[in-house]
Amino acid sequence: MKKPGLQAQGFLGISQKYEPACMNWQAPVVWDHAMGAEIWDVDGRHYIDWTSGVLVANVGHAHPHLAEAISRQSHRLLNPFDFPTPERLHLAQKIVEATPPHLEKVFFISTGGEAMDAAMRLVRRASGKYEIVAFWGGFHGRSFGPMSLTGLSKIKKNFGPLVPGTILAPYPYCYRCPFEKELADCDLFCLSFLDKIVEVESAGSLAGLMVEPYQGTSGFVFPPAGYLKKLEAWARRQRILFVLDEVQSSFGRTGTMWALEHEQLEPDILVLGKGLGSGMPIAAVVARSAVMSGLERGEMSSTSGGNPLSCAAALAVFEIIEKEKLVEKAAANGAFLKDKLLRLQDKHKMIGEVRGMGLVYGIEYVKDRTNKEPAPDLARDVVLKCVEKGLMCGKLGIYGNVMRVAPPLVITPDLIDRSVAILDQVLSEF
Repeated sequence: MKKPGLQAQGFLGISQKYEPACMNWQAPVVWDHAMGAEIWDVDGRHYIDWTSGVLVANVGHAHPHLAEAISRQSHRLLNPFDFPTPERLHLAQKIVEATPPHLEKVFFISTGGEAMDAAMRLVRRASGKYEIVAFWGGFHGRSFGPMSLTGLSKIKKNFGPLVPGTILAPYPYCYRCPFEKELADCDLFCLSFLDKIVEVESAGSLAGLMVEPYQGTSGFVFPPAGYLKKLEAWARRQRILFVLDEVQSSFGRTGTMWALEHEQLEPDILVLGKGLGSGMPIAAVVARSAVMSGLERGEMSSTSGGNPLSCAAALAVFEIIEKEKLVEKAAANGAFLKDKLLRLQDKHKMIGEVRGMGLVYGIEYVKDRTNKEPAPDLARDVVLKCVEKGLMCGKLGIYGNVMRVAPPLVITPDLIDRSVAILDQVLSEF
C-alpha cells in the first residue's frame, strides 16, 4: 500500500505514541467523514465502504434523519439513569412489537458484549443453574462472561482463569469440517456430537445454549440450512434456554429484519446491538416474560443503558429502515453482490469459498484449493491493495484469511459494480 497522506501520518504518529497496540489490525487509514456507503479520510482520499464500521452503520454513515434525531435529543436530555423517558419506552414498545410475539420484555444496555453478559446472568437467574453450551469459533464479547463463552483462543489467551460453566461444542464450519466430513452425507454429525460432549463435560447443571446465526469474527461462517432449527429443538429436549446472539446479524443485515426469520427460530432470549444504533452505542436483551420475571429490582441496571440519546437514535434507525425499505434492498442488492463475488471465485483460484447472504459475505483466501491451506498473508496484501485503490475492507477469521464484505444497507448497484471491479483488478495482480 502506498504511504499514507501527510495528515494521516501525523495522526497515526499520535496513535502510536499514546495508544496501546491492542486493537484489531486495520489498513493505515484515518477516517475523517463518511456519507451513506462512502468514506473520506483526513487527506481527502475517497473509499467505497465494505465494513459498515464493523457491521454497525446499517442505515449508512451520517444519515441525515439519524443525525437530526441525535442532535434534537442532545438539546433535551442526555442521561436520567434508570428514570423512564418517552424515548426509552417508545423504543421498548417498538422492539417488542417488531420481534416475534413470544418475546415480550426488553432491557437496554450500551454494547453487544454487555448485553451478552446480561443474557448470561439472565440464563443463570431464570434456570437456577450455571452451565452454558457455546461453540468453537463463536464470539460474544470481550468482558469475562462473554469471553468465557468465546470459542477462539486468541480472544482468551493469557486472560484466564475464565468464568466456569462453559461447555464448547463444534460449529458447522463446513468448508473446514473438524471431523473431515462432507455436508452431503454427514447428517449434521456435529449436532449429534453435542450429546456426547454434554455427557462427558456437564456437571449436571445445564442452563442454556448461546449461538450466533452466523459466526462473524471467525470469518462469516454460515451453518447449513436447517441446522439452527434442529439446534433449537435440541435445546428444547434438554429443557434449557435457547439464546440467539443477533448483535451482528440483525436489522436487515442478512436480507431479513432478524436472521431468525430464515428458519422461524423462537429463542427464549434474543440479543441485539450494532445496527440498533447504527453508530450510537446501544444494545438490547429481548426475552420471554417468564424468563425476565425472576429478576428483582436492581438486579439489572446500567448507567448509560437505555439513555434517551441512544434510544432516540434507535427509533430513527427503525424509521429509516422502514421508510427506505432497507431490508428489501439488502436482499435484492445482496443477491446482486453475491452473484458478482461467485464470479470472482470462478475466475481467481486463490478464493477458496464465498459464503453469506443479504449484505454480509466472507471471501476465504487459500494457497491451494485442493488442500485449502489458509492464506492470511495474501488476505492482508489484498486488503491493503484494495484500500489503496479506494475500497475500504478488512480481514478476519480463525486463520486471518477471510475478507469482510459487509457494506451499509444503503449501498447502490453502481457502488457494488465499482467495488467488485476494484477487487477483481487487485486479484488479477497476484
